[in-house]
Amino acid sequence: MSRANPLDIDDLSDFAPRSAVEPSKPIASDVIDEISRKSGFPSRQPSKKAPPPTLPAQTRTQRRYVTGRNQQINIKAKAETIAMLNTLADKLNVPFGEVLERALHALDTSLKEKR
Repeated sequence: MSRANPLDIDDLSDFAPRSAVEPSKPIASDVIDEISRKSGFPSRQPSKKAPPPTLPAQTRTQRRYVTGRNQQINIKAKAETIAMLNTLADKLNVPFGEVLERALHALDTSLKEKR
């Protein structure tokens, strides 16, 4: 059984070129702007009253510690939790890993005392 070749076309007499389509007249940009304003389409042009870019409320300083810690964990937390971690690390002047170690040690001690 052989397959038919789709490119082997014997008779193309039923094909005809498309009839020429009359090009439409260009529409003035003022008319387009008016129609879009009435229809509620937003403009892509920058607004004239754009607020200036704002800086973050608090710029954090980089911390550089040589600690021997070489493992990384990524966790999701609430903004308040992250702020508390930053505050504790700043108060203690230690890296985040040290804060985590101390917190885990305190939790472990607390759980052992409850037993």
